Amino acid sequence: MLPIADGSDMGGSLRNPASFCNVVGLRPSVGRVPVKSVAGFSQISVDGPMARTVEDLSLMLSAIAGYDPRSPSSISEPGDVFAKPLDRDFSGVRIAWSDDLGGAFPVDESVKNVFGTSRAAFEDIGCEVEETAPDFSGADEVFKVLRAWHFELSHGELLDKHRDKLKDTVIWNIEEGRNLTGPQIGEAEKKRTALYERVRKFLETYEFLVLPTVQVPPFDVDEPYVPEINGVSMDSYIDWMKSCYFITATGLPAISVPGGFTGDGLPVGLQIVGRMRDEFGLLQIAHAFERATGFWKRRPATFG
Repeated sequence: MLPIADGSDMGGSLRNPASFCNVVGLRPSVGRVPVKSVAGFSQISVDGPMARTVEDLSLMLSAIAGYDPRSPSSISEPGDVFAKPLDRDFSGVRIAWSDDLGGAFPVDESVKNVFGTSRAAFEDIGCEVEETAPDFSGADEVFKVLRAWHFELSHGELLDKHRDKLKDTVIWNIEEGRNLTGPQIGEAEKKRTALYERVRKFLETYEFLVLPTVQVPPFDVDEPYVPEINGVSMDSYIDWMKSCYFITATGLPAISVPGGFTGDGLPVGLQIVGRMRDEFGLLQIAHAFERATGFWKRRPATFG
């Protein structure tokens, strides 16, 4: 039995755990995996697979991708395209490389160190790697507004009926949504469109953008969230996930693949962002990186 699963990703719920557990997690393009939801036209939360290897993940995607009339944004292309072999020659393929998207967020030094060592693997498979990044201004506002709106749409009724059973962060998210104004939502949509256009044009030059999946290494299970990174305080319980949710705001597909280990042996994921609806190309380069490094083979000693 293959170790595969599927779930939802809004701010990184497929990519973050994949990074922390040394496995692979894919946030696909909107509509790649059909979703039946009370907010059927929402374009911020998507479903996708996690697996031990990229090949396993591709197999899972081939089974769950495709058109479904109950999901108005679902893509008509059948999922069997993802069952094809992933081998590809990457000679001359241009990759944009950035550990913090041009200073857009702080990144723990141990993550930066691991991330930096992965560059050579892309160069070894023939890629031309350049340190650069598109302009992500506005991404924080876009994500937080649309996230809050989505929470109220999806869970507002639960707050009205079962407030005493919801944890404080869920209540906060729903109430943030209820405090939004129409102009705020409209402004977020305009900024999101502008962000998408900037990144889309950037990816006409570079086929892929590579950055850390998570800004920090795995942390203690009893710590509810990361309060600061490199001395920079986090304004909310989700601010340590900007490296994931800034990508969410673009709507582009992104995959987290094992990228190495800190000095303490903690896994660090490498996030690769592809062009709109080019999940197959994303899987191909993730597969090539995976084969070149073999990080996925390492397991905790207790698992054998």
